[in-house]
Amino acid sequence: MVSKEVRAQAEDVRKRLAVAIPEPRVELDHDDAWQLLVATILAAQATDKKINEITPALFARYPGPKELAEADLAEVEQLVKQSGFYRSKAKRIVGAAKAVTERFGGEVPRTMKRLVSLPGVARKTANVVLGVAFGKSTGIVVDTHVTRLSRKLELSVAEDPVQIEQDLMELFHKRSWIDTSHRLILHGRYVCKARFPRCGRCPLNEICSVAEAKKETRGWKARAEWERKLVESKGEVDALE
Repeated sequence: MVSKEVRAQAEDVRKRLAVAIPEPRVELDHDDAWQLLVATILAAQATDKKINEITPALFARYPGPKELAEADLAEVEQLVKQSGFYRSKAKRIVGAAKAVTERFGGEVPRTMKRLVSLPGVARKTANVVLGVAFGKSTGIVVDTHVTRLSRKLELSVAEDPVQIEQDLMELFHKRSWIDTSHRLILHGRYVCKARFPRCGRCPLNEICSVAEAKKETRGWKARAEWERKLVESKGEVDALE
């Protein structure tokens, strides 16, 4: 049973990140659900920035699942080579294209059960696609950032992503799952970095169990405003004003 203290902590995290990141958005460029699905598969162990550099040529060459399903694998490998682990990723996106074309009439499925049946798609990818492309709140996206933050903020002690997701789903209201997912990811990407966390400027400093620096300004809302500018500029704004 979840304690009142942990629930209060989760609500404080939600409230502060809602101020810091009022309009969270996935940073993978896409025009539709299919492009988002492919980009999310490719983004495993790669940065969104790198994937955004790769996908324009990929989508220009193969506009939809039918075209990619019929693609030469070696050519796809070359187009996605800079994503890392490109051979396995090429197989996954071609396999997903074949499955979408042959089993779902060329349309990205809109249920968790059907999405995770596609090659290269687990709950994390499915939650991204369902939440962003279709507005369906089916769970919480648990990537390396969310895993790290969940422990630091004492929201979960689990190591398994599936269990972490279950813990977070119990703590946050379903209507906030989509936004909470992306707020945690963006906070981990720009502020609570794995190697150099920016604890002094973090709006969660007071409620973090392992903050590594004293607050650089007293009010958390001022630090939240700095984070808002940082996220909106994708890391280019680097000073409290």
